[in-house]
Amino acid sequence: MSAQAVLIDGRPGESVSVFERGLHYGDGLFETLACRGGRARLLGRHLARLEHGCARLGIRPPEPTILRAEIEWLAAGPEAAVVKLLLLRGCSPARGYDPAAAGPPTRVVLRYPWPPAPLLTGTGVRVRLGRLRLAESPSLAGLKHCNRLEQVLARAEWQDPTIAEALLFTQGGELVGGTASNVFLVQGGRLLTPQLERCGVAGVMRATVLELAQAAGIPCAVLPLRAAALDAAEEIFLTSALLGIRPVSQLEERSLPHGPVTGALSARLSTYLEGADGR
Repeated sequence: MSAQAVLIDGRPGESVSVFERGLHYGDGLFETLACRGGRARLLGRHLARLEHGCARLGIRPPEPTILRAEIEWLAAGPEAAVVKLLLLRGCSPARGYDPAAAGPPTRVVLRYPWPPAPLLTGTGVRVRLGRLRLAESPSLAGLKHCNRLEQVLARAEWQDPTIAEALLFTQGGELVGGTASNVFLVQGGRLLTPQLERCGVAGVMRATVLELAQAAGIPCAVLPLRAAALDAAEEIFLTSALLGIRPVSQLEERSLPHGPVTGALSARLSTYLEGADGR
């Protein structure tokens, strides 16, 4: 789907410089925001993650009030939409990896129409296990950086429109999450999600769901998980800024129920997102 509007450093535009380091090296960060009822959901959390990423990568963060105003302007309107923010390190006419010569960061904010929902199988989505194994890179773990080639290759593994997502593992066999989502498992009423100290994106929806679970008294843990944990799971669901909570009803050939923990958290999340805290 084509972008409905684009701002580059606060002005309408469609192109960035060929000297942009984000183009050459994926040197930058991005955020993808769900917009409903004219407002960007979890905006404060997205901006906090972006600021954290800037500190980790040594990129000068944009002025928060300016960035917030641009996102809110693109989010406005009755139709649901997706706003994507790209913060790239900036232009450097000289070759090489050294970022010291880079100019001011380039800020790109785009508005897209809301995507079609993934096909449901019963009360949830169908998920496969990906063949690609993710490289372990602790220095980038948790960040939503612009180098997404592994996810591109993982998504190219299937074209079946009834499959919504693929779960990925590290080269060492640890579960990470989906190509564009985080994953949660339920075992004996306990909520589990993979530890992301070696690779993966620490999603804002993942953090929100963990907080809601703790507030509801649901035991939860962030820890290393392997394939056996999926086999033992009574419930599985995916999270992302756009999906919210999406139950998994089929993993490969195995059918799973839409269980009580997933249902309770989905209800709490819906209330949370409709209130002031969901901003």
